[in-house]
Amino acid sequence: MAIKILVIHGPNLALLGEREVAVYGNFTLDEIDQALRSTAKKEGAELEIVQLDSEGEIVEKIGQARKTFQAIVINPGAYTHYSVAIRDAIAAVSIPTVEVHLSNIYAREEFRHKSVIAPVAVGQISGFGVNSYLLGLKAAVDYLKK
Repeated sequence: MAIKILVIHGPNLALLGEREVAVYGNFTLDEIDQALRSTAKKEGAELEIVQLDSEGEIVEKIGQARKTFQAIVINPGAYTHYSVAIRDAIAAVSIPTVEVHLSNIYAREEFRHKSVIAPVAVGQISGFGVNSYLLGLKAAVDYLKK
């Protein structure tokens, strides 16, 4: 039976390849999703991938995940820094969660240096572009296999 992992792309990530290319790179969300699916296949995992801009939709999706998924890989985008609702949803479902970011949030503006998600995640990977997602996926799979 394959490991089932939910990947959540947060707000504004549908604009990848167009927005702030110097910060996020010129790859698109579809390209990230293709790389994730390829990696998941090699790792023996099944993915559901969603992109949600609304905090409420993200909270709802996390709440529903407890019935289906063994892990979550999430890029909460700007919600990283202040969404107690997303943080509490992750804590409530007790599903191992890996937080990922394309850019190094600690090398950016001061307000981005704090993650309210990290304390309820099993780990955080940031600063490696698309590889942040791939490393996060591999970390989730490895965590579940332990």
